[in-house]
Amino acid sequence: MPQSAPRRILAIWCVRLALDRWRLNEPALEGCGEGQGADAVPLVLVAETAHGPRIEAANRAAQEAGAHPGMRLADARALCPEIAVRASDPAGDLAFLEQLALWAQRWGPWSALDPPDGLVVDVTGAAHLFGGEGALLADAAHAFARRKLAVRLAIAPTAGAAWALAHCGPPRAILSSDEDGATGLGELPVAALRLDDDVLLLLRRLGLKRIGDLAGIARSALARRFRNRRSAAANPLIRLDQLLGKAPEPLLPVIAAEMPLVQRRLIEPIRHRELLDRAVADLADDIAQVLEARSEGARRLELGMWRVDGEVLVRRLEMAAASRDPAHITRLFAAKLDDLDAGFGIELVRLRSPWTQPLDPGQRDFQSAAEDRGTTLAACIDRIAVRLGEHAVRRPVAYPSHIPERAQRWQPPLAPPPASQGELAFHHRPLKLLDRPEPIAVIYETPDGLPRRFRWRGGLHEVARAEGPERIAPEWWRERGSTRLRDYYRMEDDAGRRYWVYRAGIAGDGRGGPPEWFLQGLSA
Repeated sequence: MPQSAPRRILAIWCVRLALDRWRLNEPALEGCGEGQGADAVPLVLVAETAHGPRIEAANRAAQEAGAHPGMRLADARALCPEIAVRASDPAGDLAFLEQLALWAQRWGPWSALDPPDGLVVDVTGAAHLFGGEGALLADAAHAFARRKLAVRLAIAPTAGAAWALAHCGPPRAILSSDEDGATGLGELPVAALRLDDDVLLLLRRLGLKRIGDLAGIARSALARRFRNRRSAAANPLIRLDQLLGKAPEPLLPVIAAEMPLVQRRLIEPIRHRELLDRAVADLADDIAQVLEARSEGARRLELGMWRVDGEVLVRRLEMAAASRDPAHITRLFAAKLDDLDAGFGIELVRLRSPWTQPLDPGQRDFQSAAEDRGTTLAACIDRIAVRLGEHAVRRPVAYPSHIPERAQRWQPPLAPPPASQGELAFHHRPLKLLDRPEPIAVIYETPDGLPRRFRWRGGLHEVARAEGPERIAPEWWRERGSTRLRDYYRMEDDAGRRYWVYRAGIAGDGRGGPPEWFLQGLSA
C-alpha cells in the first residue's frame, strides 16, 4: 500500500492584527507626512473595563512614548497627551480573521482559526505545488505583505509545534518531519507550549524555562504536580504531547458559506423612484427563486445600490420570520428608500441575504387563501419593525427568578421561548411594574414597621389599608453577601390608589444602616 505523506501544518501569526485592520479600514491620521504611515502617530486601541479604559494594542510610536497593552488610558495620556485613541473591536477582528482563513486556503485544502490573531493551514502534500516548503513560506509572506499585514510563519508536523515556532522562533521557520520535536524545539521558552499565565509562573519558579528542561524531569513528577489540571492550557504534559504529536489536537476547519445574491446592471443610470422600485421588485423575484431552490427563507436582507460617482448606498432589513415572498420584500424595502439620494444615477443594484433559515416549500393555493383572509403575524411585525426600528418590537418571556425585576426577559417577537428551567409559584403581582424601584420617604410608620404615610414623586399619600409582608430573600448564588432581604406590602391610600412597596433590610441585620423603602409596582 502506498505510504501517506507526513502531515504538515502551516501556522500564521498576525503579529498586529487589530492595528493592521485599523490601518486598512481607516486612513492615516491627519498630520502624517508622506511615507510616514500610521506608525508616525502614537495610536492605541482601548477597551472599557470596570476601572476605566484600558489599552488593548499600541503601535510602535505609542510604545516608544511609554504606552503598552494592559496600561490604563489615563496613565498613557499622562505620558503622551497627543496619543490617538480608537475603540478596540474584538468581534470585528474575529470576522476579519475568518475572512483571512478562507483566503489562506490558497496554500492548503482547509484552514482553521487560532484566536485571537492566528491561523492554521493544512499544507500536507501541497508544498511541491509552490516549489517546496521554503518557497511556500516565501509566497505566503509576499501575499501578506501585499495586504499590508505583519505575520510570522512556520511549518511543522503538528499544530502545536508550528504555533511554537511561529511565536517564538524566527520569522520563517520549518521543522522537518524526520526531526525530533523535543530536540528541534528544546531551546524555545515554555511559553511556546500555550500555557496559562499561572502555569508559566509556576514552571519558572521551578527553574523550567525552556521546553528542553521538561525533558530532564521525570514524567511522573510532572504528572503528580499537575494531576488536577484537566485542561490542555493548564497542563504542560498535555501540551507537550500535542506538540510532539502523541496526543490529538482537534481543529475546526473554516468552511465558506455561499450567500444568496442577485444583482442587476442597468443599461442606463436611474434616478427616479418608480424605476428603482421596479428594479427592487425584479431583484425580489430573483432572490425568491434562489431561496426556493435552496429550500430557505431570508431573515436578513441587504440592498446595495452603486451610484455613478462610486458611492454605495446600503439599506438593510431584518424579518421576524424566514420569508421569500417577493411582494412582502418589496413592500418592506419601499419604506427604506424614502430618503434615498440617487445623485447622478444608480447603475448597479444588488440584493443579498447574509442570514437564511430552512423554509419548506408551501402550497401556493392555501397561502394565497390565507393572505386573502388577512395579514400574517410575521408580516405585520415586519411592517411595524420597519417603521419603528428593528429593536422596537419585543415580547416578554418568563424567567425563573423570584426577584420581581428579574422574573422576565425580552426577546424577538417570534423567537421560540427558552427551555423551561422550572416553575416558580408567585403571589399576586401588580399590573404595572416600574423599570426600576423608586425610593419613597416614609414619614410615619407603626411600631411593627408598616408605613402609614409616605412621599413619592412629590406627593403625600396616607395609607388606608395594607397587607403583608411577603418576604423575598436575595439570590445568594449571584448577589453579594451584603445584599439585604425585602419585605413587600400591598397598600391602598385614602384616594383608592394601590401600590406595591417593599422595605430593604431589617433594623439590626448587620448589612447596612436603617432599612430603606421603595415603590416597585402599581395596581388598578
